[in-house]
Amino acid sequence: MFNNLIESSSHAREFKRRGSFLLFTAGVYVVFFVVSGVVSIYAYDAHLEARSTELELLTFVPAPPAEAQPEVVRNTIRAASNSDRQPTRSTRIELIDSTSNPTNVPRTIGTVASPVPPARPESVIGTTNEDPPTPAFAGDRGVPGGRGNTPVGDMPDAPPPAPDPPSPPPRVFKISRVLNSEAIELPVPVYPQLARQIRLKGTVTVQVLIDESGRVVSAKALNGHPLLIHEAQKAALRARFSPTKINDQPIKIQGVIIYNFVMN
Repeated sequence: MFNNLIESSSHAREFKRRGSFLLFTAGVYVVFFVVSGVVSIYAYDAHLEARSTELELLTFVPAPPAEAQPEVVRNTIRAASNSDRQPTRSTRIELIDSTSNPTNVPRTIGTVASPVPPARPESVIGTTNEDPPTPAFAGDRGVPGGRGNTPVGDMPDAPPPAPDPPSPPPRVFKISRVLNSEAIELPVPVYPQLARQIRLKGTVTVQVLIDESGRVVSAKALNGHPLLIHEAQKAALRARFSPTKINDQPIKIQGVIIYNFVMN
């Protein structure tokens, strides 16, 4: 009984201590939130007072006026085809050198081009600006001493055409003769056992394709008995030939090998 009383009193003290701690913690949080709210209000008011109410005036700068386009100089030279008389020499009202001449720099620089066209080397002062007609182009030879776009002197001869390259050898050279005698190795086909039992005899022609090294790469029977064809093709694939060359280049050839199956 006393043990139960002692245990109950200790539980009451523990509950009281926990309740006090909970109340103290809640009070601290409430005070912290209140202080934070007051500080934030004062900080917001101070920020509002620091704002500037001045107006910023922007000035408008007009774009500069466009520059005037330079006046196009017009050619005052009269065309010879439209004139009543054809001039015999080049005349200018004023002898003005071309602006592209690097050896004759103008003394003063003007902003307006002269209406008088540049003078030719043979131009003289006259009352008009005109040039004699340009000689027409004749034949394949230019006019000696001519000017403008007339060619002068002989045209160079065209180079001779390049010789045609040698034609490459055919990829596969077909031979019409039988290749038995040209083989380095020509194995004898195995006589099929069934054909031997029925005493079957006959000839089988096999078409072969020989590569650049002389090795048979394919064999196909053209005629013969079905019992003899298989062994003939197997023997043809084991045959060997000397390489065939055209213009010192090895090529592939195609021919036939004939096998005779006879009973001994």
